Amino acid sequence: QVQLVESGGGLVQAGGSLRLSCAASGRTFSSYAMGWFRQAPGKEREFVAAISWSGSTFYADSVKGRFTISRDNAKNTAYLQMNSLKPEDTARYLCAGGQSRYVDTTSSAYAYWGQGTQVTVSS
Repeated sequence: QVQLVESGGGLVQAGGSLRLSCAASGRTFSSYAMGWFRQAPGKEREFVAAISWSGSTFYADSVKGRFTISRDNAKNTAYLQMNSLKPEDTARYLCAGGQSRYVDTTSSAYAYWGQGTQVTVSS
């Protein structure tokens, strides 16, 4: 059974930082892309960042320059470093495991999902 477990969310002031982790089990994701999405109450799920099997990255315009996605294949874990956080970054952040090697911004490209971790940024 494949599981993705996110951690690292919390409450932070605007301008602060958080580092999210996504630990995978039941499947080795080193040959597949992984991604981060977020969903705020009453809003659609939106793409945040993705990393390919080789380490190529892609970001939503709203987080480019502030967020960094990375992966540690030895630990089967992905990370999302979030700096200069803004109140509009408040959402539940979900980790996603892909079925392809390459980054994709669409949620349908990811077969495996975690339960998410809440990030709340106060002004």
